[in-house]
Amino acid sequence: MSPFFLLLAIISEVMGTTCMKLSIGFTRLLPSVLMVTFYIVSLGSLTLALKKIEVGIAYATWSGVGTALISGIGILWFQESVSMLKVVSLCLVVTGVIGLNLSGGNH
Repeated sequence: MSPFFLLLAIISEVMGTTCMKLSIGFTRLLPSVLMVTFYIVSLGSLTLALKKIEVGIAYATWSGVGTALISGIGILWFQESVSMLKVVSLCLVVTGVIGLNLSGGNH
């Protein structure tokens, strides 16, 4: 179940961060409430994932995959800038997460 909880944590964190952007600095109620809700689910799920996954592996996966997904959402949905350096840097983040997971992080 730990990989499922880690996936739920990542998805919830990405949704929470997206709602953070949509809240426009806490000026919109629904995105603000959803942001807090998604972050509670994310951190709770991450905590459950840590029962079987090493903290360094789980946190790197959670933050790295979340960063890559949020960057993609920013580019595709919020029309944020994209450059070759940004794409290469995101690929390095994903490569690092894959490398950590290949190193064997489960009990």
